[in-house]
Amino acid sequence: MVDQVSDNKSKKADIITVAKAARVSPSTVSRYFNHPELLKTTTRKKIDSAVRRTGYIRNRAAQTIHGIRSGTIGVLVPTLDHAIFAEVVQAFSDTVAKQGFTILLASHGYDLQREYAILRKFLEHRVDGVVLTGLDHDEAVFQLLDSQEIPCVLMWNYSETSRFPSIGADNEQAGRLIAEHVLALGHRDVACMFPPTNGNDRALARREIVINMLHASGVEVPKEWMLETVYSISESKQDAKKLFAQTNRPTALICGNDILATGALYGATASGLKVPDDVTVVGIGDFKGSSEIEPALTTVRLPARRIGQEAGNALVTAIIDPISNSVGSLNCAPEFVERRSSAVLE
Repeated sequence: MVDQVSDNKSKKADIITVAKAARVSPSTVSRYFNHPELLKTTTRKKIDSAVRRTGYIRNRAAQTIHGIRSGTIGVLVPTLDHAIFAEVVQAFSDTVAKQGFTILLASHGYDLQREYAILRKFLEHRVDGVVLTGLDHDEAVFQLLDSQEIPCVLMWNYSETSRFPSIGADNEQAGRLIAEHVLALGHRDVACMFPPTNGNDRALARREIVINMLHASGVEVPKEWMLETVYSISESKQDAKKLFAQTNRPTALICGNDILATGALYGATASGLKVPDDVTVVGIGDFKGSSEIEPALTTVRLPARRIGQEAGNALVTAIIDPISNSVGSLNCAPEFVERRSSAVLE
């Protein structure tokens, strides 16, 4: 039995085995793993086939000790409970995979202290780069990234003054677009439903600009109409039902994202109200399904796929060519999308 185990270990493929199987040099196989972008597609396919046939697994730990890239990128998002970030993460993953990188994905539950602990774990695993969601992070996070000189991109939000390159949408602009629409329809009895803003700079930016826009037009949102609701269709449905059960109910409800708006639409229907005849409901995000719900949701599109692709390309560039310093922030502008959940106040 011991001899059999020993024989199996001795048969483990190494880089020489792969090179022979692919009929290339060992240095070309090494380049395939460490700098795949330098090889022709046909050469990469030959080596990939040889790796699969031989079952070769390289020793990442040994390589990273000698300064060779790990081929991994750490991606930190606030939550995996909903599909809010699914599209942007998928687009990012697909983009970096074309350059030979794999993502390590983790969520911090909107807890900035937990985010710091996860980041340390990422760095212990010698990731080649890091993606953080949003602009606001604990100072210890930024200090850790600076001390390790690790390439980093802030994804989903955009700001000209961000600490690291930011690639995403301007959430103030998104909030401004949806508030302008509701005001232009003539609504003055307006309620708001936003998620908790602790650890969520996206929600905070949208909420503040919406409130400011309404205030500038002489619209004050009563305290009982200013709702804070967690990311949940069921919770937003229940909160909307309570709102619409009031004797003095709003004619419009601005939601901080499409998940809350979807629940609010269900809440309106359950309350016997017709949208938009009795109440206008709008959201932000244009998530998958927002155009299919009845009535189709008026919202502001955040270009998730483009954000993921641009962030992926930017971080790969920063990893592969750190000297060029060519990676900068990029504003992927939000776009207003009018559908059937909003109407002029009669």
